[in-house]
Amino acid sequence: MAAVIMNEKIKAAEVQLTGLQGEALGIVTREAALAMAREAKADLVCLSLMSSPPPCKLEVRGKAKQQAPLAKRQEGAAAKVKELRLTPHIEDHDYDTKLRQAAKLLEGGISVQLVVRIQGKEGAKAKELLERLVRDLAGNGTKQSGLQLSGKQAAVVLLPLEAR
Repeated sequence: MAAVIMNEKIKAAEVQLTGLQGEALGIVTREAALAMAREAKADLVCLSLMSSPPPCKLEVRGKAKQQAPLAKRQEGAAAKVKELRLTPHIEDHDYDTKLRQAAKLLEGGISVQLVVRIQGKEGAKAKELLERLVRDLAGNGTKQSGLQLSGKQAAVVLLPLEAR
């Protein structure tokens, strides 16, 4: 997440303003928005620079700066996905090891991407293996989406149960 853009650092001539209670105040000039912020003893915070006019909102003074590091930490935590690689011709012992690794990661709140490398006509066997893993890990996590079968690999992403 980039630095928070607020108050005089907002350079747009007009902004789409939202009030302290979330009420839409419409499109107003930057100066009028800054005046409203001063009057309410609040900060004018820019939410996105990707649209014109940029959406901005009035927020309790200091709140935006306090929440910026927290949002950055949560953003980093949500992106944790660990990849476990397998082959279609996996031995039982190796399967059990990968199963334990995946279960431990899911219990720790980390998403797991299971990838099976395939060569030639091993696609059906790889799909079977992934379906078996998903069944065996049902107590620890759930599928984010269906199995993806592409040219050289088959993959599935499992989310921890509490992240649903």
